[in-house]
Amino acid sequence: MTDDTVLRVRGLRKRYRQVTAVDGVDLTVAAGERVALVGPNGAGKTTTLMSCLGAVQPEEGTVELLGQRGRRARRAVLARVGFASGYLPLPPHLRVREFLTLYARLYGAPNPQEQARAGLRQFDVEGLADRWGSDLSSGQRTVVGVVKATMHAPALLVLDEPTASLDPDVALRVRGGLLDLCRRRGTALLVTSHNMVEVERLAQRVIFLAGGRVLVDGPVETITAQLGQTSLEDVYLRLRESTADGRQASTGASS
Repeated sequence: MTDDTVLRVRGLRKRYRQVTAVDGVDLTVAAGERVALVGPNGAGKTTTLMSCLGAVQPEEGTVELLGQRGRRARRAVLARVGFASGYLPLPPHLRVREFLTLYARLYGAPNPQEQARAGLRQFDVEGLADRWGSDLSSGQRTVVGVVKATMHAPALLVLDEPTASLDPDVALRVRGGLLDLCRRRGTALLVTSHNMVEVERLAQRVIFLAGGRVLVDGPVETITAQLGQTSLEDVYLRLRESTADGRQASTGASS
């Protein structure tokens, strides 16, 4: 594993009874790189993410996270990883600042309260600090989850559908905060999304999954050019059509 690789996955396979959710997935993420994992529902995106984090145990394959292989070894580096999902709840009886301060303490911040305030500033949502978890909208909960996952400037940030429930103006602030974090701190990003416009604005590289397999892996501009499309959304639709017809789009793009 090279020094600038924060995540390396080889030959990942996971079955749920008779369904193969992930079928031989290979992927890498370099330090500071922004990578999107996209595909239709059931493509294997979330299972791949959970396998990378050690929350799901695959039947086959290896995962190296920040140089560590194996579930026990990865526990030592998980403090340098952030995770958020658009579907995770927040404690209803804690204020946002209390929730974030608690996590800042767990991250070992020397000044947890200031760390929580800085996290809210990063995404321009300081106004949520005194709100109760139970009073937040789904979009606000999503933003707070992203703040929680980024306060400690992780080496790798894993996000599952982070902007799925966000209004366009809030999604813009979240995207800006994430791009700033990646540029200033060198944080690598691995994100899933169904919003191809958002992916095109956020990611440098895109991995298309279907049926648990990698169809295409490469820079956004390379993929769109080699598949003769003008946008990532058009690429997505073409790949969906080709897999539905039992064909596979051909491109030389690769990681």
